[in-house]
Amino acid sequence: MRRSVAAAGSAVFFAVAPGVVAGLLPWWLTRWRPGDGFGHWLPARLLGVLLVLAGTAVLIHAFVRFAVEGLGTPAPVAPPAHLVVGGLYRYVRNPMYLAVIATVLGQALLLWRPVLLGYAAIATAAMVAFVLGHEQPALTRAFGAEYTTYRRAVPGWWPRLTPWRPGP
Repeated sequence: MRRSVAAAGSAVFFAVAPGVVAGLLPWWLTRWRPGDGFGHWLPARLLGVLLVLAGTAVLIHAFVRFAVEGLGTPAPVAPPAHLVVGGLYRYVRNPMYLAVIATVLGQALLLWRPVLLGYAAIATAAMVAFVLGHEQPALTRAFGAEYTTYRRAVPGWWPRLTPWRPGP
């Protein structure tokens, strides 16, 4: 797949997947209206802003890696030609999922809307189930020993403190 096609496909998938999970559904649940007691603790609101910004930045970085390094998209219908193991993927295998959850949790803190905490828990469970039930087996079939080595070296959900450096 050409990089331009991979970039276009990744942009569409960005709008469809994280755009819906971290944008449309939280909006639907809250209309992005602050909850009661919006004058809550300023540090909580600031942490919320930081989580939303960091989550968005990580998502953009991860999607760019798929187009540039993987020559594909994160979408199962247009998978990457190469295993994506650079950038933030050197620290954790699932930065996109973590970024989506961080974004939703950030919205919960920023808006002071507990409904988003429950939604984040449900979304997390769905993502973990998808990774375990589909993504890991599909990556093992597609990339074999390369993915197995990567999977053993890089944790799925809790980032490493130092970047993984693949061998020659």
